[in-house]
Amino acid sequence: MTIRGKAHIAGAYEHPDRKIPDSSIAQVHAEVALGALADAGLSLRDVDAYFCAGDAPGFGPVSMADYLGLARLRYTDSTETGGSSYVAHVGHAAAAIATGKCRVALITLAGLPRSQPVPRPSASALAPEAGFEQPFGPTTVSMYALAARRHMHEYGTTSAQLAAIKVAASQHAQHNPRAMLRKPVTVDEVLDSPMISDPLHRLDCCVISDGGGALVVVAPEVAADLPRQTVKVLGHGESPKLTAGGRIDLTYTGAVWSGPRAFTEAGVTPADVDYASIYDSFTITVLQAIEDLGFCEKGKGGAFVADGALLAPHGRLPFNTDGGGLCNNHPVNRGGMTKVIEAVRQLRGEASAPVQVPDCEIALVNGNGGSLGTRSAAATLILGREDA
Repeated sequence: MTIRGKAHIAGAYEHPDRKIPDSSIAQVHAEVALGALADAGLSLRDVDAYFCAGDAPGFGPVSMADYLGLARLRYTDSTETGGSSYVAHVGHAAAAIATGKCRVALITLAGLPRSQPVPRPSASALAPEAGFEQPFGPTTVSMYALAARRHMHEYGTTSAQLAAIKVAASQHAQHNPRAMLRKPVTVDEVLDSPMISDPLHRLDCCVISDGGGALVVVAPEVAADLPRQTVKVLGHGESPKLTAGGRIDLTYTGAVWSGPRAFTEAGVTPADVDYASIYDSFTITVLQAIEDLGFCEKGKGGAFVADGALLAPHGRLPFNTDGGGLCNNHPVNRGGMTKVIEAVRQLRGEASAPVQVPDCEIALVNGNGGSLGTRSAAATLILGREDA
């Protein structure tokens, strides 16, 4: 069975604020849920499936469904794969719709790490790898720095090439009035920013923001009755990348598997992609994903991004036209949701005018959760314009 064309994204909404000190996480979930449903022309009464990940408070989808008053649910999903969770959720929702499990699926993300930076309860101390890794004090950025340094060693990738990714994101963010970092930067400014974990500088790292977002995925017959332009779900793939018993290769991500699966189901190739939303927790995350998804040869990502390929609207692969996690926002330190939202904007022709890709018909979304230095999970979506 395929999900190609069997589900549509009908609603997409991104929380407008980047710091929300006076709301609870549940309230932000509710705000974005209502925003996405309004965008779709639907209401909470229409929802019969609900998806959330580890950012949801309480007992996950049960607590949130009760809070939102979703009394007609017949399907729930709480898949947790970090930043790729919401990309995976779209694929899961499309599959559930294709098999008749539901007709209107709501997916929400929310969190307040900027205004309420209180450590959340974590199961990491109980994880099977904890005793082997935690004594050495790894941090998120250090694990990505390991991957960046290895890529440099293997392929000659440079810090200046990584910086070009930040430069492209900043060029796009200047057109987004809600972006946290709107000032365009140069390669030299990225390289002159403080070193956080060698070889990653501060401007190689994403922002930290409050916020959230939501999506509404519907059956084709529901989409046909809505006044709003929808976006087709064409293909989906996901895959974890594990540590291989300590023999992990740090130069690639799970997108080497999730990407081909999504392309095959969609019936398209990397050459057909007009726009790409690529999770950008760090610049190295983008570089590896571009290679793994087949937009260039392995090891050639540095040269690919250095020549302006990522710049919208006319680059070879316009990416993250809202500024992405590097400049716009990174709610709950999870970037998959906002990547889907900006892809929907591009396919609807509703991105900011200076970065709107002309005649955008095919968009790719790639999310990555976990750590490039240890274990991670990739999810890839191929989306198409409604009339494509």
